Amino acid sequence: MSSNVQGEGEVPVYESGADALQKLQEKWKSTAAPYPAMYSSFLGGIILDPAMMALPIDDHMVHRGHGVFDTAMLLDGHLYELDTHLDRFLRSAAQAKVGTPFPRDTLRSILVQMTAASGCRKGSIRYWLSSGPGDFLFATMKNVNYLPNVLSIMDAEERGAFASVWVDEQGYVAEGPMVNVAFVTQGGELVLPVFDKILSGCTAKRMLALAPKLVEAGLLKGVSTQHITAADAKRSVEMAFVGSGLPVLPIVEWDGQPIGDGKVGKLMLALSDLLWEDMKSGPDRVAVPYK
Repeated sequence: MSSNVQGEGEVPVYESGADALQKLQEKWKSTAAPYPAMYSSFLGGIILDPAMMALPIDDHMVHRGHGVFDTAMLLDGHLYELDTHLDRFLRSAAQAKVGTPFPRDTLRSILVQMTAASGCRKGSIRYWLSSGPGDFLFATMKNVNYLPNVLSIMDAEERGAFASVWVDEQGYVAEGPMVNVAFVTQGGELVLPVFDKILSGCTAKRMLALAPKLVEAGLLKGVSTQHITAADAKRSVEMAFVGSGLPVLPIVEWDGQPIGDGKVGKLMLALSDLLWEDMKSGPDRVAVPYK
C-alpha cells in the first residue's frame, strides 16, 4: 500500500504502482479523455487507457527536448499523408544514460497544452503583433523544443494579442508559433516566406502545390516563396496561419492595422477549401487498419 495519508499541506507519496494507477484512473473518470489511443514503443502496443499514456521521466524528450515529431489529419478512416515521413509521428532519443538532476520524488512534470483553432474560417485573430529578430536559431525540422513558441505567445498575450510573428535578423518575416504564414499580395500573388531558416511545414508545402489551381482559375496571379519584409507583408490584402491542425486560419488585423479590408478574404477561404478537399479525397491518403 502507498503512504498516501498526509496532514494539511503535505504531499502524498504513492509507493505502489497500483495505487498510483488507481489515482490516475480516478482523475480521468471525471473528464472526457482527449486522447483516443497511443502507441507505446516501451510496451510495444497500443494503449487505450489515458491513465497509462505516459513516458518515463528520464526520457530525453521529456527533460531535454531531444525528440522530433510530425502530425497528420485523420479523416474518414484515412491518414492524410503529406510526405514520406508521416509514419514517424513522435520519436525521442530514448531514456537518459545519466541520472536526473534532482531526486525523483521532488521532480514535477509541466505540461503545456496549446490548442489549434481547427477549421476556423471567421478570422478570429483580431490583433497581431510582430516581434523583433529572435536570438535563437529557427528550427528547420520539427522538434519538441517549444520554449521559443511559448515565450512568444506569452509576450503577445501580455500585450493583449493572440500571438507573435518572428522576423529574422534581416527584417524578413519568418513564421509564427508552430505555424507558417501566408500572404496574398496587392498584385494577387500567393507568397510564403522562404524555408531557409524556418520549418518547411507539410501543410504549407501542400498549399504551394495546390494553389496553382487557383492560378488556372484566374483567381491568383502566381504562387511563390520569397523573402518578404514585415512592412511589405503588412501591405498584403490577405494573410493567414497555415498548419496541420488549422489548416488555414485567416488573419484580419496586424499591430492594430487591418489586413486588406479587415475581413476574411475569398482567396484564403478558397485555399482552405482546396486543402480540406485534398484531405478528404486526395491521392496522398493511407487507410488506417482498424480492427
